[in-house]
Amino acid sequence: MALNTELVHIAQKAQKAARRMSEVSSDLKNRVLVEMARSLLKEKRLILEENGKDLASVKKKGLPQAMIERLCLDDRRIKGMADSLFEISKLNDPVGEEIKAWKRPNGLMIHKVRVPIGAILIIYESRPNVTSDCIGLCLKSGNAVILRGGSEALRSNLAIYRILEKVARKYKLPEGLISIVDTTDRAAVNLLLKMNDHIDLVIPRGGEGLIREVTKNSSIPVIKHYKGICHVYVDEAANLNMAEEICFNAKVQRPGVCNAMETLLVHKDVAVRFLPHMAKRFKEAGVELRGCPITRRILKGIKKATEKDWVTEYLGLILSIRVVESLGEAIEHINDYGSHHSDTIVTDDYSNAMRFLNLVDSACVYVNASTRFTDGYQFGMGAEIGISTDKLHARGPMALEELTTYKYMIFGEGQIRK
Repeated sequence: MALNTELVHIAQKAQKAARRMSEVSSDLKNRVLVEMARSLLKEKRLILEENGKDLASVKKKGLPQAMIERLCLDDRRIKGMADSLFEISKLNDPVGEEIKAWKRPNGLMIHKVRVPIGAILIIYESRPNVTSDCIGLCLKSGNAVILRGGSEALRSNLAIYRILEKVARKYKLPEGLISIVDTTDRAAVNLLLKMNDHIDLVIPRGGEGLIREVTKNSSIPVIKHYKGICHVYVDEAANLNMAEEICFNAKVQRPGVCNAMETLLVHKDVAVRFLPHMAKRFKEAGVELRGCPITRRILKGIKKATEKDWVTEYLGLILSIRVVESLGEAIEHINDYGSHHSDTIVTDDYSNAMRFLNLVDSACVYVNASTRFTDGYQFGMGAEIGISTDKLHARGPMALEELTTYKYMIFGEGQIRK
């Protein structure tokens, strides 16, 4: 009962803080964000010490390497967190932006205007940078944020939260605007998910199990993506040198993230020329290859890809490969087996490129570029609060605009309806 009372108090304060944010100027938001960024850099040693404690704990528990990699902070990643806050401070404030305006024959002036969503609950695993990214994006977009990170990153998350919350208090931002649930009691999540009277939106960030559990139990609207099964299709008209670099980057540069390639599709007319050297590079990087029957005839000794492989998010150095008869077959495979996240075609044929862009049903569809660019920072959004594979209310990397809704503001001169 005490836990529920505490969580209700947090949610109520967040709701009240969100309502008061309409009075906070863009200039003040930006000054707070800049000081938050500087504070992260100033307190880098403290963050690394607390992160080291988290890492030591998870290594003892034998958690997967992909989770450890996402948890780990270093000088570069802390600088990246600070850079994101600096970038967010430079972006246009979406709050108050007029989307559309028109005048009715009766003289009413109708304005469609962006407004914050309200109080947002973020439930996430492993990645401490989510703490600062979400605080920055919610602050700039005028939303209150309640953070509930995983127990494996509790020390890191608390260190980052306390540094940033101290800056918010210094500038007298509304109390409760930024809060964190510091209990490791799993009951806290289910209690929060029923607080639809106070919380307007839930965004889960983590593995498929977490996201399905949140979606199943929430009384609050949820924006989600279950997994990232991303594809690169090497077309018959591809520049094979370019294709090799894109495929290697998409799989190897950071395999434990949702925008890494999990399945490589290759047109039959270039498979014999492309796959042997590509496979050699992958094997040198430690990638385990699994292939369809045609792939296994070209690449002797690799494992057989099963039906399960086409729907598996490996989050590691494993790659499934399929040789396809046509562009149409590649598109069909992606739409049938993919997660509607990010998919790429490598081709010099404009017609094929446009067909791929128009027919692949994914949030982000690329021509001649790595799937690894599906990221709010890379898209120029400063950071991201998540990547949505839903179609409502947001899709793809979510940043400031996606953290707003709208309302209609109507000006009259005494009109009454007859």
